[in-house]
Amino acid sequence: MISRKDFPTFVGTKSMLFMIESERKQIIGLIKREVVPAIGCTEPIAVALCVAKAAETLGVQPEKVEVLLSANILKNAMGVGIPGTDMVGLPIAIALGALIGKSEYQLEVLKNCTPEAVERGKLFIGEKRICISLKEDITEKLYIEVICKAADRIAKAVIAGGHTTFVYIAIDDKTLLDKRQITNEEDEEELLELNLRKVYDFALTAPLDEIRFILDTARLNKAAAEQSFAGNYGHSLGKMLRGTYEHKVMGDSIFSHILSYTSGACDARMAGAMIPVMSNSGSGNQGISATLPVVIFAEENNKTEEELIRALILSHLTVIYIKQSLGRLSALCGCVVAATGSSCGITRLMGGNYNQVAFAVQNMIANLTGMICDGAKPSCALKVTTGVSTAVLSAMMAMENRYVTSVEGIIDEDVDQSIRNLTRIGSQAMNETDKMVLDIMTHKGC
Repeated sequence: MISRKDFPTFVGTKSMLFMIESERKQIIGLIKREVVPAIGCTEPIAVALCVAKAAETLGVQPEKVEVLLSANILKNAMGVGIPGTDMVGLPIAIALGALIGKSEYQLEVLKNCTPEAVERGKLFIGEKRICISLKEDITEKLYIEVICKAADRIAKAVIAGGHTTFVYIAIDDKTLLDKRQITNEEDEEELLELNLRKVYDFALTAPLDEIRFILDTARLNKAAAEQSFAGNYGHSLGKMLRGTYEHKVMGDSIFSHILSYTSGACDARMAGAMIPVMSNSGSGNQGISATLPVVIFAEENNKTEEELIRALILSHLTVIYIKQSLGRLSALCGCVVAATGSSCGITRLMGGNYNQVAFAVQNMIANLTGMICDGAKPSCALKVTTGVSTAVLSAMMAMENRYVTSVEGIIDEDVDQSIRNLTRIGSQAMNETDKMVLDIMTHKGC
């Protein structure tokens, strides 16, 4: 139940109320941009999207496709299943993007994939029509450049900064789009500054009808988990956690259900199941981790629809807030961020106030900071489970008013400063870690 003390106090002037309404609409727009459906891991799918756009611009089926990628895109696309193919990695994603991809579908670009298309894709690969290389001398961590050639024509498309953000499109010598310099619109988006208090207040006070759309995350991501229980995907961690032996160890409990649903959806996604999930900040696993722990906790504790909606908004907007300073791709595992969001949502469902939500964030940062991202792959389900189990632990501690204090490690008295400490480590201090991880991954004898 939401109590009066949980609501922020607003200055009752027309100008202030107008500013608040304007900012509220900005935040809703931000959530709708960042929480979107995706089929498959977003990095290889973003590559397929860029290939599809270049091929569409070319106007004919490409004879050659050259792809240049940032290190983080390459890392996240090497070992993950491509939906509808039973295959892993970039070549089949690129081939299908060129042959059947439709850029209008955004991160569902390959949703028209068929067995026949996969066979055509295999032939395209076998004819050595694809060249993949690392883009040198760039600072952008999310960068995809595609050049499609046919006869004497050349088309080029570039995605940078966001998984669906086209910054350059050209055909032969004609430039169709060039947004490689920051636009005024992007500058305006940067002005939307969030902090944890603002995130919390928005989640509790936004008109319910304006944020009801967040229930789509529950519907899609729960369906992905339930599909994983019916088959064998990846390491089948979610399915395993529902077994008799596992219930003897962990109990047939809310906690074990949270772990099985969250890891199960990740199992299906990383294995390339042809099913959409709702992503957050360009990552399906982040969307899953921000959603399913909150949904399962709410359902099994008989929470109202409004309580679920507001907890999901709190979870997802917390993730978006942290990712604003961390960046879309980094050396830090995204489950750290996403599980921090779900810990906030669970704390709120437990009856926690703002201070207790902040305690949960402090506990999460103290526990999980430093977990590396070594690419998207089936074993991401293990990391997701680690993050989500810590989310529940952090929420329980917070509800007892127990939290890691500023005399310990990287935690600051100010929760927003603790978040900045986390993101500085992930976006700056771990850059050398990122290089070493990619070097190890690209030089393994397998």
